[in-house]
Amino acid sequence: METGNRMAREKIFQSSDDDEEPAPFRSSFDLNDEQFDDTLRPQRLCDVVGQRKVVDRLQIMIDAAKMRSEPLGHLLLDGPPGLGKTTFATVLPRELGTECLITSGPLLAAPKDLLPHITNAGRGSVLFIDEIHRMSPAVEEFIYPVMEDFRVDITLGEGMNARTINMQIEPFTVIGATTRSGMLTAPLRDRFVNRLHLDYYELDELAEIILRNAKKLKVQIDEAAADELAIRARATPRIANNLLSWVRDFAMVKAKGVITKQVAIDALAMQEVDRLGLEEPDRKYLQTLVKIFAGGPAGVQAIGHSINVPVDTLEDEIEPFLLRNGLIQRTPRGRVITSIGLEHIGMKPPKNDDQGGAGQSQLF
Repeated sequence: METGNRMAREKIFQSSDDDEEPAPFRSSFDLNDEQFDDTLRPQRLCDVVGQRKVVDRLQIMIDAAKMRSEPLGHLLLDGPPGLGKTTFATVLPRELGTECLITSGPLLAAPKDLLPHITNAGRGSVLFIDEIHRMSPAVEEFIYPVMEDFRVDITLGEGMNARTINMQIEPFTVIGATTRSGMLTAPLRDRFVNRLHLDYYELDELAEIILRNAKKLKVQIDEAAADELAIRARATPRIANNLLSWVRDFAMVKAKGVITKQVAIDALAMQEVDRLGLEEPDRKYLQTLVKIFAGGPAGVQAIGHSINVPVDTLEDEIEPFLLRNGLIQRTPRGRVITSIGLEHIGMKPPKNDDQGGAGQSQLF
């Protein structure tokens, strides 16, 4: 087997099999390597579609760091899931021509879990911590001097015999990604020199992403079909890619591998994804709010018990999109369906004769 083919199939992340300390996840980027061509994730900053403000700011940061021959300043990326935080975090090391070590907040339960990553970091390298808000308080305290002074404080022994060893490490960049920046403590948040927020995508940007990724997947798709997928993708590239993957499979079996607008509509109908991007659990939420609770107000726990869905699932997966599109409202008394939500599910305003009916009627 040729070397090029072997490298193209080589795993990006590798871990050590030693019995002592596990080696940190490491991703080395060869700027002339074509091994990432078969992935949907953009590999260079110029390949990123959308998020123009973020891209422009990052380009300034990268160019300035190269001109000074210094590591990039610590960077915090926040925003809803699926908008490209990991993409930006993995693109930056390629732009800088350096290595990237990757870990996740839930995996860092104690300082010893972070120690292999920072001691193996070379000068100018990048340490990407996904879901950084889920790090334990002990790790957070441990990382402060690391980010500020590039110094590791290690305590040996206990009690009267305890002593602290200060070890200098090479300057490197910490990139943190979070979907809940409000859960970060102020001391940790302030240690990030640069902070960027990722917002939802426009329809034309999603359509462009779908057309590009269709080429990578070697599937034929027309612009009308791409627009149809973009409309139902909830302004999120990750969802757009998931829909494209399903429609590709559907087209291979039902339409000789060609994705037209009608093929896309039929494929998404089988997945029960409607024109707005709502799935069956979303519509069930709205229907339950009308049928059982007369349109609301209703508490989220009561709704969750009625449709047999955990409350955290409702708050994290279902309600954000409904709220963002004005299908429901959150009031002090509970959730209330709006006239837009009623129109979407094709139901009439419920009759409410209780004392709360007067206040609720304003929504319809």
